[in-house]
This record gives sequence, C-alpha cells and structure tokens, in this order.
Amino acid sequence: MKIGLIGGGNIGKFLLQRINIDGLLPNSKIVGLYTRNELSAKQLADQFVTERFSTIQSIIQSNMDVIIEAATVQVAKDIAVPVLESGKDLVLSSVGALADLDFYQNLEKICQEKGTKIYLPSGAIGGLDVLKAAKSIGELQTVSILTRKPPQALPGAPEDREQVLFEGTAAEAIELFPKNINVSIILSLAGLGPKHTSVKIISDPEVEKNNHTIEATGSFGKLSIQVENNPMPNNPKTSYLAALSVLSSLKNKDASILVG
Repeated sequence: MKIGLIGGGNIGKFLLQRINIDGLLPNSKIVGLYTRNELSAKQLADQFVTERFSTIQSIIQSNMDVIIEAATVQVAKDIAVPVLESGKDLVLSSVGALADLDFYQNLEKICQEKGTKIYLPSGAIGGLDVLKAAKSIGELQTVSILTRKPPQALPGAPEDREQVLFEGTAAEAIELFPKNINVSIILSLAGLGPKHTSVKIISDPEVEKNNHTIEATGSFGKLSIQVENNPMPNNPKTSYLAALSVLSSLKNKDASILVG
C-alpha cells in the first residue's frame, strides 16, 4: 500500500517512524509527504526515506493508494473533497472537520460516487461499538463526555486552579477547541450527532494526563467509561492513543476479519 502523508507534526512523525522505520505495516510505506514547513519537510523526507511534495495538490494527484491527514481541522476541510474525487481513500485525523453536517453529507455523497472511503480513527476514547449498536435501531437516548486536561493542554486555561472552560454541544466545542476536542466529534458521529452530544471541558492542574468520562443511555442500559491516557511526549495537546488509533485504522483497512 502506497501511503501519502499530509502533516509533519507529532502524529505524522510517529507514523513515519512506525511504518517506514519499524515496519509495522507489512507491504506498506509512506512514500510521499507534504507539510507547509519546507525545512521540516526536507528533514523528515531525508530521515524517513520518503519523497517530499512541494504542494498539497501534487501529493493528492500522485499515485498513492491512501492519504493520511495529520494536520489541522482546516487542512482536513481543504483536502477531503479533492482527495476523494481523485479516487483515493482518506484517513482523517482531524475529525472535527466533520462537525459540519452539510460537509459530512457532501463527503458521503462523493464516496458513494467514486467508490472511495473515509477512515476515522477512534482517537483517545472507547465505547464506540456500543453507541453504534444502539444507534442502529434508533434506541440511543443520551451521550455525554467530560474531558479533564492539564492547563498546558488547553489555550487560555489558568495554571493555578481548576476551571470549567466549556459546557455545551460537541458542535460548539470544536469551534472553540479545534486542537483538543476531536474525541467529542468522533463520539458524536458514532452516536447522536454533534448537536446532540453533551461536552464539558475542565482544566485541572492536579492531573497530568488527559481524562475522558463517557456516559450514554438507551434501550441497552447505561454505558460509563473512564479513559486516562498519556499525551504525546512532545505535545501535551495530543493524546498518544490518538496517534495509535491512526495506525490501527491503517492496519485494519485491508483486514480480512474485522472486530466490532
């Protein structure tokens, strides 16, 4: 599988290391890379033995089988349509781009027309299989997530005290915290949608790791999951589990047997 990567941050570097150096995806390689920082792009291309593309358009029009977006919500919005229309599958790291229902439905239509697919990593949370099962028969009633993070992971958070920074819907949360709350969007896509998923974000100087408490109710009963995960070593805003879930999506892409 020929993989193109857009984004050279922590998740991008993690994937380059695990795929191109460690060989965790047999018969697959990140053969092309694009990132806006030309110096960084050259260094990464040399270090991980991959081709550096000078524009997003050029990597999209290349002979890749799949493109990974590991950049920002805005980049995801910019590239999703042309990637899918080029006949390539897309692994979308910045799932917050799909909080816009019209955009989501447009991408769904393109996938149906072109026979392409979008893969959405589960990110830093679990329990999505339960939500999807209840949603399939219209018997999912409520979904909520409480996210608790250290202050350095949240813009504008006070360093010396606990503070609720946001309380509202997932659709509203992604507008204010586009780099921190992808988990609420992937949760809402599996369940009731961005406008009907409750989100609460707390900055807490007493915690060192990202914490997520997910609760849902429906005909199945009640779901309650507590997830505590480590941040990426070089970026407290990014969950390590989020990076792992992108790699898992690629591993499962061509699997013969799928679980869940």
